[in-house]
Amino acid sequence: MRMPTLPAWLRTVRTRLALTYSGLLFAIASLLIGGVYFALSQSIESKPLDPVTVKKFQKGNGGIVNYRPGEDFQAADIRDVQEYVNYNTLETLRTYSFIALAVLFLLSLLIGWWVAGRALRPVGRITTTTREITASDLSRRIGASGPQDELRTLADTIDDMLARLETSFAAQRALVDDVSHELRNPIAVVQANVDAVLSRDDVTSDERSHSATVVSRATHRMASLVDDLLATARTRSGAFVDREIDLSELTGQVVEEHRLLADGRGLHLVRRLAPGPRVIADAESLSRAFGNILANAIRLSPGGAEITIASGSIEGWCWVAVRDDGPGIAEADRERVFHRFGRTGRERDHEGHGLGLAISRQVVESHEGHIDLFSEVGVGSTFVVWLPDRAIARDGDRERTPPSVDPLGRI
Repeated sequence: MRMPTLPAWLRTVRTRLALTYSGLLFAIASLLIGGVYFALSQSIESKPLDPVTVKKFQKGNGGIVNYRPGEDFQAADIRDVQEYVNYNTLETLRTYSFIALAVLFLLSLLIGWWVAGRALRPVGRITTTTREITASDLSRRIGASGPQDELRTLADTIDDMLARLETSFAAQRALVDDVSHELRNPIAVVQANVDAVLSRDDVTSDERSHSATVVSRATHRMASLVDDLLATARTRSGAFVDREIDLSELTGQVVEEHRLLADGRGLHLVRRLAPGPRVIADAESLSRAFGNILANAIRLSPGGAEITIASGSIEGWCWVAVRDDGPGIAEADRERVFHRFGRTGRERDHEGHGLGLAISRQVVESHEGHIDLFSEVGVGSTFVVWLPDRAIARDGDRERTPPSVDPLGRI
């Protein structure tokens, strides 16, 4: 059997709060008035009056007492009269108590409804604001005022959440725009070369080979961009498999993976890896972070230059430093190099898409670390990755923030 549906106003929180306030107030008042009535009834004697009929007699001549018919009257002693007065008083008190409880119940309903409305007014504002929010417009805020109570805290928390969502959505839109821009050029190159080869019957082997080389280079660039985007998504999702890692050993593996690339450009990789520092981290993501920094140094260093890769530990912090002899980075551009697709003057003439250092920073910061950049235009740059040294037994033995120094000490 289907239960009847209650009206909408009876299913609101305001109604439930009003009924709760009214019920509690009525119950307390009933207990107080009932207690007073019970205490009075037990402390005083009361009962209905039970008078005695008294006949009136008259003493006649000769000492004879004669009864006077029709002149009877009711009589009672003082104690009975007092108990009767008490009885009437209790009856009056009970009648007025019921009337007072009925009036109090109605007043409590009205007061409870008003108090609940006042208490839930910020909730109504929250509901109205959230209904006006859309995926394309997250600029609305509740902007609650009044005392710093629980509802004000809730409204402020929702405002903070909306601000974070707006920032995140803006970053996602910017990322989509940047990726679209980065992919448009290699796709156009591939399309142009494929059309040029397929649309002609007199294509020579040299032209076909040249088109294949161009297409291969463009697809390699797109594949690299997709790999970096996947790495970014993995970093944000927190899909890490943490384990204890020997930092110098991991850094050495990254150097070996990039040795052929450095040799192809005539660069000399110098390793100064101190044994001992150990970190708790995801080896794959940390290798990619170090690899992006090293690949960036290889890409920008002039032919025949020297790149130094070093590691160590200072004040409870492990560090890995990569120093190059590249063009250096101006102070105004040092923060921008860590932004997605952020390029400085030294990078615009080199191949790359500007995601490597941004991914490296995300990975390092997700491991409670930090990246420092020391650079001088015309001299070179040193990137330093700081990570908590898990070889330190107690966190109290490690500074809360890493040292802001260049461990290699050249700049």
